[in-house]
Amino acid sequence: MGKVLLSIRYEIQSDKKDEYLSVIKELKNVLKTDGLESYSVYEVKGKANNFEEIYTYSSAQAYEEADDSENERINILITKISDMTVDNSTKYSTLYEISEN
Repeated sequence: MGKVLLSIRYEIQSDKKDEYLSVIKELKNVLKTDGLESYSVYEVKGKANNFEEIYTYSSAQAYEEADDSENERINILITKISDMTVDNSTKYSTLYEISEN
């Protein structure tokens, strides 16, 4: 099975950037899910306060299982991020790696 990339892109309210960066730092420390190979956050070049989170899962199964897992601290942090985003700015993409078989 191939890897799965989950991309979440959004704009943060301009007065919330410092708080956002603090929450992201904590989220990186608590995101230790089985099957999650990496988690990175990027700032979009040329677009102030626009960020993209990239989750890389080892397989479709790992992605599905992570989606079902309950971690209260992670949920609190994700809610904080959602509260800081500009309305209707969030875009999700899920990419499945093409297998060679």
